[in-house]
Amino acid sequence: MRGLYAITPGVSSTEVLMQMVRQALAGGAAFVQYRNKMADAALRLEQSQALLRITRSHRVPLIINDDVELAAAIDADGAHVGRDDGAVSSARRVLPGKLLGASCYASLEAARAALDEGADHVAFGSVFPSGTKPYAAHAPLELFPQARRLGVPLVAIGGITLGNAPEAIGAGADCIAVISDLFGAPDIAGRAASYRRLFEKGPA
Repeated sequence: MRGLYAITPGVSSTEVLMQMVRQALAGGAAFVQYRNKMADAALRLEQSQALLRITRSHRVPLIINDDVELAAAIDADGAHVGRDDGAVSSARRVLPGKLLGASCYASLEAARAALDEGADHVAFGSVFPSGTKPYAAHAPLELFPQARRLGVPLVAIGGITLGNAPEAIGAGADCIAVISDLFGAPDIAGRAASYRRLFEKGPA
């Protein structure tokens, strides 16, 4: 895993959401995570199925946030779970052979536990102050060099912008997860391309 990890904003219009994700994919997003905390079950099903068609056409994995059962139901490429989403081991049983990420906040111990239970990549954050989660715990960039010893892909999330993304990549993040700075940009495709170019420069 390496590159821009695009996390969808909470958009009620499926068509608008599809247009936004198409632009992110056109710019070079390497992964898409479907996240919509405000949608009911019917809308989540509709939107995730629509996004899966788009991501499959671009050969980009679609990962479902917080809903392992939905990921299994639509045959998504994987899921991402947090501390309130049940055991990682349970998610792995539901999604054998799929991508499975876990939020580990600022804890190497949580990352080791998630990997022991079947996660194949871990996310640390918030690496910078986040407008999406203003009260999230801070995960210092110094955590990433330590986490390299885990031997799995590392995702940086929280407050990432085009200006500070090089710091996260330089610290050792394989993927940078972005919501607002990507989907709030006037030119989503152009912003995604700018993020993609950061990874094309190679590891720091």
